[in-house]
Amino acid sequence: MKRIAILGSTGSIGQSALAVVDAHADRLQVVGLAAGENANLLAAQIARYRPLVAAMATCAALDRLKESGLAGVALAGTGREGLVEVASHPDVDLVLCASAGTDGLEAVVAAIEHGKTVALANKEVLVMAGGLVTDAARRKGVAILPVDSEHNAIHQCLHGRQHSDIKRLLLTASGGPFRGRPASDLSTVSAEEALRHPTWRMGRKITIDSATLMNKGLEVIEARWLFGVRADQIDVVIHPQSVVHSMVELTDGSLIAQLGVTDMRLPIQYAFSYPERWPAPLPSLDLARAGRLEFEVPDTEAFPCLRLAYRALEAERSHPLVLNAANEVAVARFLEGRIGFTAIPLVIERTLDAHGAADVDTIERVREIDLWARDYAREIAGAIELGIRDSGFGIRDSRGA
Repeated sequence: MKRIAILGSTGSIGQSALAVVDAHADRLQVVGLAAGENANLLAAQIARYRPLVAAMATCAALDRLKESGLAGVALAGTGREGLVEVASHPDVDLVLCASAGTDGLEAVVAAIEHGKTVALANKEVLVMAGGLVTDAARRKGVAILPVDSEHNAIHQCLHGRQHSDIKRLLLTASGGPFRGRPASDLSTVSAEEALRHPTWRMGRKITIDSATLMNKGLEVIEARWLFGVRADQIDVVIHPQSVVHSMVELTDGSLIAQLGVTDMRLPIQYAFSYPERWPAPLPSLDLARAGRLEFEVPDTEAFPCLRLAYRALEAERSHPLVLNAANEVAVARFLEGRIGFTAIPLVIERTLDAHGAADVDTIERVREIDLWARDYAREIAGAIELGIRDSGFGIRDSRGA
């Protein structure tokens, strides 16, 4: 029996993970659950799965959870402290980090320090502090298993192979709802249009990231840390059918691909079962019905966020952290209707331009740089909102952050 904790249990990944638990109740036991604000759903999950510990993001949400009158579960603190408490619980073997945004960093590090296997669905953790996290995992002898479908596919393709066998990794991307549209057509697109992802059902922020191709850019950075490869060994290819989840080219020119139905329960189950394979409660992929499989080069003129992610990765140190923070600010402003779709990469680029490289060797330093980048990005976004297109006008330059 593998004992698991799920951080972000009320989100789409968390609910899919619990569906995997339902399918393999004889193999998986839920020990800990943590959620954001959805106290009603977490209460229902606690009643069904009987975890030993649970946490919520805010005091108000925790108060609502307490009103449910649940028995037999210890309620942890709130926010990052609550996530850490759930992730480091002594009865947990594996922690699935599916919490949104940057709040999962401390919990992942705590899980590693306590010797837990980490199933990682939160790409921001490695984008913010990839070196710090992977160094800790190596030091403690802890496995980090990717849950993102692309990295999960690469992990499967590399199983049993030597690192020296790798020539390059190929991450596939659906292309999002605006695939094939020129840059000139994107300035007036609405949030409603951008939220119509052609393949996956996801949260609002990650769906916008998919529309800008920033999601793929963040995955490029994540792949660098998960698989120990250089930026020039990671390519992105647009694959609108989303049947091939990613590929690895070996040094002899062989191309190894992982194909499967588009359902997050598969990569989640792989992470839960590894190194074993369990039967999946899903239909097999029908290649004849899948039909034609297409592959295209991404258009970085129309979608410059992918180019900016490569720029940050090549610079390394604190640049990926700044990229992520600026992107979160820009996407939030776009979803609020305060800036346009094409302003998202502008906010990110101006924030990167203003940042001087710094080492990311402690969580405290990560939080300090993250805060600076968010503040600066808000100033850029505010200037754009006011119609000041030259984002350097009237905005402080803080390269020392």
